[in-house]
Amino acid sequence: MTDSTVARRSDRTRAAILQAARERFAADGYDRATIRAIAADAGIDPSMVMRYYGSKEGLFAAAAEIDLRLPDLTSVPRAEIGARLVGHFLDLWENATGESLVILLRAATTNEAVRAELQRILATQVAPTLAAACPRPEEVPTRMGLVVTQILGLATTRFVLDLPVVAALDRATIVARLGATVQGYLTEPL
Repeated sequence: MTDSTVARRSDRTRAAILQAARERFAADGYDRATIRAIAADAGIDPSMVMRYYGSKEGLFAAAAEIDLRLPDLTSVPRAEIGARLVGHFLDLWENATGESLVILLRAATTNEAVRAELQRILATQVAPTLAAACPRPEEVPTRMGLVVTQILGLATTRFVLDLPVVAALDRATIVARLGATVQGYLTEPL
């Protein structure tokens, strides 16, 4: 067997494990999902999961690895930043990235390690992006916290709780109404 054949098999195994982990974490939550169940879903021995990811926490971190692909706000007209951010996050939640975000959000409510991962994502991806829109650098943490209350609130009510009134809102309404709130959090005096 050639090295490239082994590498392809390894890549397929990793992909199967990650897919099974995402589905299992989404269905069962972080605490109830087990390495044994994930391995069974992937059609492999549990020792393979441990070989590739080391622990349940390592597997979760890999399964929930998220790049928010936030837009460069320096070229966005200041009055449009809130709507742009809301639209961007809505797009993320509604595409394939949304599955990982829902898993992360659900698990963060009950697991400290997952909560720390979510906080890391916010600190390393959201805060630097919002810094471009904030009038004062020292206000970035507070403004980010306020923005996140809206973004995660929308995600929780629309994609986790599936609250009918929120789930039924059309994109234009969400972007306009929530965008105005986010805009205020970013640009109004604190």
